[in-house]
Amino acid sequence: MKNEFIEHHLNMNRRKFLSRLSLGIGSVALGSLLIPDLFGKSSTDEAPFIPGMPHFAPKAKRIIYLFQNGAPSQLESFDYKPKLREMMGQDLPPSIRMGQRLTGMTAGQTSFPLVGSYYDFKQYGEAKAWVSDLFPHTAQIVDDICIVRSMFTEAINHDPALTFFQTGAQQGNRASFGSWMSYGLGSENKNLPAFCVLLSRGKGNGQGVYSKLWSNGFLDSIHQGVQFSSGDNPVLYLNNPEGIDMTNRRQMLDQLAALNDQSYKDFGDPEINTKIQQYEMAYRMQTAVPELTDLSKESDDIIKLYGPECLIPGTFAANCLLARKLSESGVRFVQLYHQGWDQHGNLPNEMAGQAKDVDRASAALITDLKQRGLLDETLVIWGGEFGRTNYCQGKMTAENYGRDHHPRCFSIWMAGGGVKPGIVYGETDEFGYNIIKDPVHVHDFHATVLHLMGLDHEKLTFKHQGRRYRLTDVAGKVIPGLMA
Repeated sequence: MKNEFIEHHLNMNRRKFLSRLSLGIGSVALGSLLIPDLFGKSSTDEAPFIPGMPHFAPKAKRIIYLFQNGAPSQLESFDYKPKLREMMGQDLPPSIRMGQRLTGMTAGQTSFPLVGSYYDFKQYGEAKAWVSDLFPHTAQIVDDICIVRSMFTEAINHDPALTFFQTGAQQGNRASFGSWMSYGLGSENKNLPAFCVLLSRGKGNGQGVYSKLWSNGFLDSIHQGVQFSSGDNPVLYLNNPEGIDMTNRRQMLDQLAALNDQSYKDFGDPEINTKIQQYEMAYRMQTAVPELTDLSKESDDIIKLYGPECLIPGTFAANCLLARKLSESGVRFVQLYHQGWDQHGNLPNEMAGQAKDVDRASAALITDLKQRGLLDETLVIWGGEFGRTNYCQGKMTAENYGRDHHPRCFSIWMAGGGVKPGIVYGETDEFGYNIIKDPVHVHDFHATVLHLMGLDHEKLTFKHQGRRYRLTDVAGKVIPGLMA
């Protein structure tokens, strides 16, 4: 026999239960003290953060993050160290290393021979910034970018370091950078998600990327990154199945929304409303995405700017062009991952191929945004998860060597969106091993980017399992020297 009492109470959500409890015992205050609001805070907390509302006037509206997965060497890109050539083959002085921990790949080496860049550097722009010959196109836009030579991180291996940059924590199951942006500011285009992800693979050794890097974590799933593929269907499962047209789809979604709405009234689970929103977003994307991902209509000038590879789906160049189109259409955060920068050996050859993959298109993106009047409101970021050692991993010859992971210092660059252009920020020692001026921790980087987007990193919080989480954890400071 069905136990109607139990079934009834299983259908009561926490809000209903507390409301009835407060009425039953004459204590209306009990329910108001304990019931969490829509943003994960109880009414006894400070005023809740309101998603979609910046804390102050933003300098940037959107972000395009060109993540170079695998960690490009700063010593062959943007941090010129002639001392390493002078001391080629000599052992790294213990006074410079200071007992720093090493990875398992070089910890067993009996010596740590210094190795200078195989490639030459030249100075460019008003700031006389040193740029490697591997990046001739980036060299031409140095007056539009800010090169940061003093980044540092805590992680020494790829997965935790990559996860740290993307989520603010070295372990998984945290909300990603783009998800925080979606939660904090929402989308500018109701027909497109706030957070999109594009993947490409270069000629070098690839470190994998995983969906946890664009996960919503503890945030509502509507904030999860939407991955675009290079196949015939850029977003999987978006198209209608055979025999279903848009009218049928609309009728089905209306019926499904009604059922979900009834379930929400019964159970109060916010994920039910999130599912409704996701179905509706997919329906609207069916019209918007095919037009956006069609690059064949771009002008000859644009194709020439990005290079012919931009017409090959899945290449870095194609993804840069698509990122511009997505950003131009109001997508808040576009994340590109370009794999292949893990040069533990054969660095001169492999890094040359990787640089050729990305240099032209990266510079073209800045030029394209600038000529469209979009660079001032679009923040572009270029860089990997850590740097590379100044000493050789494995066998060294005059034309071949490798570099291990180095978290103590590395280089990235930023452009547009309120960043101070044409400067070099931070400095490392003559060995390229330690930072000697203006260090920038990963949490500082996140705090500064959030600030440029009009968000206070200490106020952008979400309460989960009794703790308030934020992208910068309990650290981070805004770096004024990076901002215009």
